[in-house]
Amino acid sequence: MAKKQNTRKYIFIVGGVMSGVGKGIASASIGRILLSRGLKVTSLKIDPYINVDAGTMNPTEHGEVFVLENGLETDQDMGNYERFLNTSLPAINYMTTGSVYLDVIRKERNLEYKGKNVEVVPDIPLEVIRRIEAAAEKADADVTTVEIGGTVGEYQNILFLEAARMMKSKCPADVAVVLVSYLPVPGSLGEMKTKPTQYAARTLNSAGVFADFIIARSAVPIDEKRKEKIALFCNVRREHVIAAPDVKSIYEVPLNFEKDKLGEYLCDMLALNCKKPDFAPWEDFVRRARNVKKEVRIAIVGKYFDSGDFVLSDSYISVIEALKFSSYVAGVKPVIEFVNSKKFDASAKELGSLKKYDGILIPGGFGETGIEGKIRVIEYARTQKIPYFGLCYGLQLAVIEYARNVLKLKGANTVEIDPKAAHPLIDIMPDQKEKMAKGDYGGTMRLGSYVCELKNDTIARKAYGAAEIVERHRHRYEVNPIYIPDLEKAGFVFSGKSPDGTLMEIGELPVGKHPFFLGTQFHPELLARPLAPHPLFTAFIKAAKVGAQKKD
Repeated sequence: MAKKQNTRKYIFIVGGVMSGVGKGIASASIGRILLSRGLKVTSLKIDPYINVDAGTMNPTEHGEVFVLENGLETDQDMGNYERFLNTSLPAINYMTTGSVYLDVIRKERNLEYKGKNVEVVPDIPLEVIRRIEAAAEKADADVTTVEIGGTVGEYQNILFLEAARMMKSKCPADVAVVLVSYLPVPGSLGEMKTKPTQYAARTLNSAGVFADFIIARSAVPIDEKRKEKIALFCNVRREHVIAAPDVKSIYEVPLNFEKDKLGEYLCDMLALNCKKPDFAPWEDFVRRARNVKKEVRIAIVGKYFDSGDFVLSDSYISVIEALKFSSYVAGVKPVIEFVNSKKFDASAKELGSLKKYDGILIPGGFGETGIEGKIRVIEYARTQKIPYFGLCYGLQLAVIEYARNVLKLKGANTVEIDPKAAHPLIDIMPDQKEKMAKGDYGGTMRLGSYVCELKNDTIARKAYGAAEIVERHRHRYEVNPIYIPDLEKAGFVFSGKSPDGTLMEIGELPVGKHPFFLGTQFHPELLARPLAPHPLFTAFIKAAKVGAQKKD
């Protein structure tokens, strides 16, 4: 019997010259381009870390931890994939060196290799291939994009390149390789240089992998002469050298790739049955983003704001993007400023500086640093009627602030900060206590999607337009149920609860008492997308817009 022909296609995206060159956005953009042509697309990320997942990594070093629907803690690029593809991705779409080795060792211990000698090569690359093909199968994808983290030539990702080589060798017509490389323009020379990209291509070749396309990242568009030079010395077709200049918005990247016909060339090379591209919804989103003029000023108050721009852009990327999506729908441009909460720790004198903002947001976080400053900010937003949105820790601190200043509970705190608090308004979840006692921290928080039931006649119920929702979580602590009756009696509304009524998922002030004062125990930013803004972010921005108009 003839073997069934492989109809699934795979595109590997690798990086050259330096890290941070934009592989994740390139991969997400390629997915969006192919999706616009009527193809089923799914996207994978391979991280060359020994960490089993991204959950134990410091956000100041690694950036945001993005939580998938099933609770897996992943790299922030998974968020880009979900936003560009407008879908939720499963756990099989993310892997690290640590998770791959862990599975191979587990299988060996379980005698799943039938007693054979298990080796780094080929068994590790074969496990990588198994996962890639399983992800494609699960999604029933026509095309699967696979981003390999790191830069070609690094020891850490050589086994993943070997997996790409093996797949390409076995089914050359079904696999394409895209090299994303940087072309510097040295200030002293003023001329774009292709030599680093040539070296990157040759380094990739030394691993037995050859680029079919080269995406040329640069400050300015690459010219024809350099396209020809890259094609000649990197052994790719000239039309397969794709310009990727710096842009104001990452959401313009798919449209720029389309100008260079990347989608058309990929479909031709992989013999994909593509429809005529439909970019209308995406183009409409980009157009709105370009044309908004009216501004709203939003303060994101946190503690990771004194270590450089990297922290600002990477630690809270989903929050920042969620604010943008909802702002464009509301017809405003978000002017986002980062405010270090530590400046309010010792004194309330600086709080007056918050008057200029139309909205205040406190994102998720952990630890003691800046907590008193955040609580002072929340009190200011509540009493001065500035729209306030708290995410995870932002809800917990809002509850503490209300208990201290409205219920007059001296010593109200979270046991995360003060285990012996006189009034432990926020306590560790019962199932978490044993895990922490054992030092079991990795992947053990309340993670992933959970159902939440909404109360009628509340900000949350009106925003969602539904009685039941599903949102993603990442936390160990919850509102202490002992204090819920007193909080509700004093006017604090828990508008969202778990189906059994034991966990408080959303807290807010009564409708009409404040323009917008709401916090969530979950992370709504993880479900915000360009073509589907999150309803709570949109409600927050609309309230901020009203406040901005009153100031005019």
